Amino acid sequence: MTYKRFLSYQSTIMMASSMIFPFYVLLLKNVGHNYAQFGWAYGIFALTAAFAYPIIGKVSDKVGDKTLFFIYSFGMSIILLIFPLVTDVWHVYILQLFMGLLGAVQKNTEKTALARNVEKATAGKEIGAYHTTISIVAAIAIILTGYMVDFLTIASIFYVGSIIYIISAILLMKR
Repeated sequence: MTYKRFLSYQSTIMMASSMIFPFYVLLLKNVGHNYAQFGWAYGIFALTAAFAYPIIGKVSDKVGDKTLFFIYSFGMSIILLIFPLVTDVWHVYILQLFMGLLGAVQKNTEKTALARNVEKATAGKEIGAYHTTISIVAAIAIILTGYMVDFLTIASIFYVGSIIYIISAILLMKR
C-alpha cells in the first residue's frame, strides 16, 4: 500500500470515527443508568483491545495491512448499523467487545503501515505531518457532525458513519 493511499484511507476512517465517538456518549446516556456503566463500556473496549494486540501483531505481518484495514472498515460499518438499535446497556457491552477488537486491528495496523512507509532518518517529521493531517480531518468532521446532529438525529450519524466506513473499505480494495 502506498503512503498516499494509506493517508487517504486513514483520513476517511478518521472522519467516520470522529463523527461517532464524541456523540456516542449521548446514545449511551439513553441506555445507561449511571456513570459506572459508561466506565464498564469503555473498560470493556480497552481490555478487549489490550488482549487482542499480541494476536493482531502476529497476524499483521502475515495477512498484510490492506486486509486488516478492510476488516476494520467493514466491521465498523456493521457495528454502526447496530448501535441505533441498542435498547439496553448489555447490548452496548457486547458491541464494545467487537469495537475493542476492531480498534486494536486499526491501531496496530496504522502503526505498522506508518513504520513501513516512512524513512527512518525523517520518521519524526513524517509522522508529525501525518498526525497533523489526520487531526485536521477529525476536527472538521466533529464540528460538521455537531451541526448534522442539530438537524437530524443521533441515530443518523451512525448510519452516515457506516456509509463512510464501507466506502473506505471499497476504495481501499480498488487497485
